[in-house]
Amino acid sequence: MPGDSVDKENMITCTAPVNIAVIKYWGKRNEDLILPINSSLSVTLHQDQLKTTTTVATSRSFQEDRIWLNGKEEDISHPRLQSCLREIRRLARKRRNNAGPGFDATALSHKVHICSINNFPTAAGLASSAAGFACLVYTLARVFGVEGELSGIARQGSGSACRSMYGGFVQWIMGQQEDGKDSLAQQVEPESHWPELRILVLVASAERKPVGSTSGMQTSVQTSSLLKHRAESVVPGRMVEMTEAVRRKDFAAFAELTMKDSNQFHATCLDTYPPIFYLNNVSHRIISMVHRYNRHYGETRVAYTFDAGPNAVIFTLQQHIPEFVQMVQYFFPPEINGGQFIKGLSVDQAPLSEELKQAVGLEPMPKGINYIISTKAGPGPCVVEDPAQHLLGSDGLPKKTV
Repeated sequence: MPGDSVDKENMITCTAPVNIAVIKYWGKRNEDLILPINSSLSVTLHQDQLKTTTTVATSRSFQEDRIWLNGKEEDISHPRLQSCLREIRRLARKRRNNAGPGFDATALSHKVHICSINNFPTAAGLASSAAGFACLVYTLARVFGVEGELSGIARQGSGSACRSMYGGFVQWIMGQQEDGKDSLAQQVEPESHWPELRILVLVASAERKPVGSTSGMQTSVQTSSLLKHRAESVVPGRMVEMTEAVRRKDFAAFAELTMKDSNQFHATCLDTYPPIFYLNNVSHRIISMVHRYNRHYGETRVAYTFDAGPNAVIFTLQQHIPEFVQMVQYFFPPEINGGQFIKGLSVDQAPLSEELKQAVGLEPMPKGINYIISTKAGPGPCVVEDPAQHLLGSDGLPKKTV
């Protein structure tokens, strides 16, 4: 019955956030279950600026499970997608007897259609898979009436996705058990905890990265002795220090740890054989600019971190945003093409002193940064109540606008 329309009760749309790790996850001890060799800690970015939106529909008329990502149909037989689907369906079957009123138990045997879009570049080192799998698991759970701990399922799609299941400041506890049941995410503090903290994503490149995170991690685990040392001897202490810095809202401690951990992560990439280069000339210039800026003021006002890509994520406090953004525009003059250089939260204008320009003393690099996303810590996944926002039409296929 291909012409059947989808019952609106069996279609749900949700959104989920990107997270940026300040204590990095790099390396798995179990590839299938995605169990990490060390714990990690991240900040969830606000969904007003960066999010994945996913619609899931079930219907008796669907012939097979299907998925569309950013307007293109993808292969749903991917092992990680299957892992999330299988686990949600297993839990739904287990809980069908005590499901609340309105839950259609027959839907458990129906096929699903999934449509997902990001409002930011995919596979450019902006944690797209984290937001994507968190959104997928959260939405599937709503459709199938599954409640409770979901971060362990999201983890099986993409490791860092487990941290996108919560807002604010989130730790992923590596766990000890072989079955991974204790490798879960936990909120350290909610997004409301540190309102003065602001985040800037300096997009140096929206291109697909040359070495994907999954294959990069595997090579690092096999070849980097520094990675082993980092996981066993460095990260456990840093997790404690970072949690305390966040709880105390101690920006200097938070910033220094964030930069040191980013540097060490990229050092393990260089220590990998053959070496992996995620940073480019723009990334190196940003690192230098941040250190010179902090040195000029004699205090740590700004911190950088880089994931597996060249884009810098900058942490600072609200009061320093105008001057720092002005400095970025001065040392990385944007292309004047009518495009918006600063997206997201508005940034006030601020003068840039000659003294500061000289103290930083770098040669300007025109067009080095495409644009800046201005944001802050934000909430975890949520349901979109407006049916007009569904990405799938009543026929269960992507709407033409997707």
